[in-house]
Amino acid sequence: MSFDFSGRTAIVTGAAHGFGRAIAAAFAARGARVWAWDVVADELRETERLCVAAGGACRGRVADVTDRGAVDALVAEASAATGRVDILVNNAGGVLGQVGRPLEEVSAEEWRAIFAVNVDGAFYCAQAVAPAMKAARWGRIVNISSGAGLGVSLTGIQAYASAKAAQIGLTRQLAHELGPWNVTVNNVAPGFVRSNPTTERQWESYGDEGQRALVERIALRRLGTPEDIANGVLFFASDEAGWITGQVLSIDGGK
Repeated sequence: MSFDFSGRTAIVTGAAHGFGRAIAAAFAARGARVWAWDVVADELRETERLCVAAGGACRGRVADVTDRGAVDALVAEASAATGRVDILVNNAGGVLGQVGRPLEEVSAEEWRAIFAVNVDGAFYCAQAVAPAMKAARWGRIVNISSGAGLGVSLTGIQAYASAKAAQIGLTRQLAHELGPWNVTVNNVAPGFVRSNPTTERQWESYGDEGQRALVERIALRRLGTPEDIANGVLFFASDEAGWITGQVLSIDGGK
């Protein structure tokens, strides 16, 4: 199956590295006009370079998805520049440098911060692109959750597992709300992938024995790559997935 996104405009959040960078480059290589957002400006420049090297077009923008006003402004900019926003990938999220701790030691601010970037940000971005997608009667929203949202978090971070589960619930709800306008909303739930500094630190913390045990629990007996995740996003964003919505695709090597 070969995907062609020529003429489509795609917004990818959390695009400075890891999954977001791979997703942005994959869309750019297949003809999409990509808008890459992140709070990390220097790494965002590298994403732009990789998209251009792949033969595509990409505009990077420093953006905090928890700032509704900034989200609205950037969506308006993309719409004005291209006349449309066809695809939204809500990849921004993560644990914000937090580590697993006993429940009673987690502050309200730490709990809310993880919910803000993983759930509120996805909601604000979907809210901002919905009018244009409805008007066009075509749209694709793909949320990037985690295996933690379907089970438990390997990190033990309560807010992360809860926020990713909430994002999956948001996916299903928006699928039903936006379906009458031919806008699909789906979710990719990655397994453990060494994709950014946070997951590298997590991997190192397991040590040799823990690393072997993690891989042995995967049916394919290997870790995945950011490109594996990007492939699932491309499918959900394609015309071929036009009758698929409200679904969660686990890309985890088999559990």
